[in-house]
Amino acid sequence: MDRIFSGIQPTGNLHLGNYLGAMRNWVRLQDSYECIYCVVDLHAITMWQDPAELRTSTREVTAAFIAAGIDPKKNIIFNQSRNSDHTELTWVFNCVARLGWLNRMTQFKEKAGKHRENASIGLYDYPVLMAADILAYKATHVPVGDDQKQHLELARDIAQKFNNDFGVDLFPLPEPIILGVASRVMSLRNGTQKMSKSDPSEYSRINLNDGPDDIALKIRKAKTDPEPLPSEVAGLEGRPEAENLVGIYAALGDRQPEEVIGEIGGLSFSQFKEKLTELAVAELGPIGAEMQRLLAEPDEIDKVLSDGGARARALTAPVLAEVFETVGFLTD
Repeated sequence: MDRIFSGIQPTGNLHLGNYLGAMRNWVRLQDSYECIYCVVDLHAITMWQDPAELRTSTREVTAAFIAAGIDPKKNIIFNQSRNSDHTELTWVFNCVARLGWLNRMTQFKEKAGKHRENASIGLYDYPVLMAADILAYKATHVPVGDDQKQHLELARDIAQKFNNDFGVDLFPLPEPIILGVASRVMSLRNGTQKMSKSDPSEYSRINLNDGPDDIALKIRKAKTDPEPLPSEVAGLEGRPEAENLVGIYAALGDRQPEEVIGEIGGLSFSQFKEKLTELAVAELGPIGAEMQRLLAEPDEIDKVLSDGGARARALTAPVLAEVFETVGFLTD
């Protein structure tokens, strides 16, 4: 069976965009692939993290995975730091990857901004660690959004160069799985900006642990424009907030925007928001409730991560042994 690796950083509350853009699709993928889902805490510390908050966020992300429907018995769920094979393989890949490849990584330029000289080496080397995350498991497929396509291309380049340098066929070239409708959910306060947990306004996003009242309030306060909803999708052009809310409604109902426009076209935003609230509460309410239950039982979450870490190491140990033999290391 083909194997998937994917992960999410434990840096603050997960939100509707994470669910529609990633986790809901991960739940569906578990029926067709062998899946490894990782809380990437090593990636998180490329930017400074409060240790206590990092532990809390790691448990929150794990709870969200399970509450969304990812089965920890059927899949491997673990936090990245439990498997040191990731970092050992990263060093080998650091000696394979080329400086010019990393210099082209646009995400580093965006995150480092004008203060590039003060950025951590970890932030610069992030894509190589991501390649090791994927290739340590010989993953064949990786679900990716627009912001990670370039990093997956680098992972393929590293795999190919390693194979060519040593005359082996050790690593597969992982293929992207491009996720479909609503893979890019925008802010509720600004339809031109991606929904983000770093946005200072809580009203910009719906968090997965929000209760029904919070969800209703945020949708009610979501930015709109004065015109009613159009009767055709083309009428959403130039109306980013309307397009975003229609896209969210379509995605939550697992439908296409063209289909839902026939249902909601001509409604006022107040009428439409009532329908959107009802659907969002029905879809997200049980997830939030299960997250709260799990977070009240941290030992249950820690056991999932511990078991997942052991299973992860069992998969990567023979791969690392093969890598070390290929490179020429003397090991026991």
